[in-house]
Amino acid sequence: MLEEQQNNPLHGLKLEVLLKELVEFYGWDILAAAMRFHCFKTNPSIEGSLKFLRKTEWARVKLEGFYLSRFKRMPRPSDEEFALPPRERSFPLHIVPREPMVLTVESIELSQAKAASAHKERTSQRHSPRNNRDFKPAQKRKSRSTKSDDPSDPWGLKNR
Repeated sequence: MLEEQQNNPLHGLKLEVLLKELVEFYGWDILAAAMRFHCFKTNPSIEGSLKFLRKTEWARVKLEGFYLSRFKRMPRPSDEEFALPPRERSFPLHIVPREPMVLTVESIELSQAKAASAHKERTSQRHSPRNNRDFKPAQKRKSRSTKSDDPSDPWGLKNR
């Protein structure tokens, strides 16, 4: 296990160093677009961001995943490894980090739009009927009017 962890770029790397590397290479604007963290967009600082990341595990995991996939360009994790936090994942010894991916705010927004479109497509296929002969329209429900024509019963309570 120790041998495998030594090939993980996050092994022994402090969160502060990771964040400083990302800010130095990408800048706050690109990190804010990619991560969508409020602390990266509004009055960003290393100290404030570290405070947020230390308290919020899901944000730290998301940032570490970004560091591995975009900054170190390590391969995507398998299904089993994806369930693990990035710091616990291992990589084969022959895989080495590559040069960071060049990103722009526009490329990130385009990538996010494509991902949202693909997600919408997947969910619409899951909820749509497979073919028309299997499709049965929902039966219309009788609408109950809350108002009555009887002025002494304006809420229609007598007819229930």
